Amino acid sequence: MKTNDSNMESGLADRIMDRLCLTPAAVAGIILLFVIPFIPPFNQQYMIRWLVAAALIGANAIAFDFTIGFINIVNFGYYAFLGFGGYTSAILAVNLGLSPWIGMIIGALFSGVLGLLTGLLTLRLRGIFAACMTWFLGLAMMGLITKMVWLTRGPLGLRCPQLFETSSNLPYYYLILSLLIVIYISTKWVTRSNMGLAFKAIGQNMEAARTSGINPVFYRIVNFTLSCTIAGLLGGFYAHYYGVLTPELLHTTKTVEVLAVAYIGGRGSLWGGAFIAFPFIITMELIRSSLSELPGLNLIIYGLMLMLVMIYYPGGFAEFFNTYLAKPKNRFLRYFLSGIKDS
Repeated sequence: MKTNDSNMESGLADRIMDRLCLTPAAVAGIILLFVIPFIPPFNQQYMIRWLVAAALIGANAIAFDFTIGFINIVNFGYYAFLGFGGYTSAILAVNLGLSPWIGMIIGALFSGVLGLLTGLLTLRLRGIFAACMTWFLGLAMMGLITKMVWLTRGPLGLRCPQLFETSSNLPYYYLILSLLIVIYISTKWVTRSNMGLAFKAIGQNMEAARTSGINPVFYRIVNFTLSCTIAGLLGGFYAHYYGVLTPELLHTTKTVEVLAVAYIGGRGSLWGGAFIAFPFIITMELIRSSLSELPGLNLIIYGLMLMLVMIYYPGGFAEFFNTYLAKPKNRFLRYFLSGIKDS
């Protein structure tokens, strides 16, 4: 009877894990991320601030990979949509006194609408043209924000209220970590659905997908809009965490950082970029703080890492994990269980 009960509990746990798109390794990693701020040296405020930055980049990598990894569109203007959501939330808070929590949601919706309009104009194009159009949009928006001093304060910086009335970074870390988990599960649900199958078909062969009855333009626009909505939400978090926005937020170099993390983590995996963001961003922050006399060194490292991964290991860390860690572990587990059964 106890064996049956334990089997039922195990089966229920497996179904819950599958429903949440999580594995035991992922759950262990999440638990570690929740407790790491209490483990020296990560319990210091500057380290927690780096963890916040890493979680933010990881969440952005998921949203970016949702587009590049499934419909094969490189959104070089990704941070323009993030910045648009951030500025929307900040302006609503400063000029109308709206709560930052509500402003974040409105900023996400505004970025989603902008993504929809951009998709309608650009995603009928193919190849590099769509990527170039999003890049030009980002440059145009950065110029507008710089010139509209009466609304955005331009290069002077727009100061906005923060989410929590505390000097501690810990509440922000747990908030962005929770957002990262929700964004991952939500995007994973989408990619597991029929819509996700359409995304994958379009990314692999658009003409074959069209022949199968899939409307590539419709599904590309849906995917792009969802990604931009997530970017706008994260932009609102950025605004009300750092408390100040400048036009440089919309620059392409910010997008390159997310692009590098997404590719190194593993294109099309969603979880790879989120995982690799933590060791990668913390390492970059250590290099940046130790070698402050060499500005831009982090971008050079991004470029080198990106080239090495794309040339020698296109699947990134996710492919490495599945090939050398997950499968051998599962094989060992099968041998171990079969040995117990034979004995």
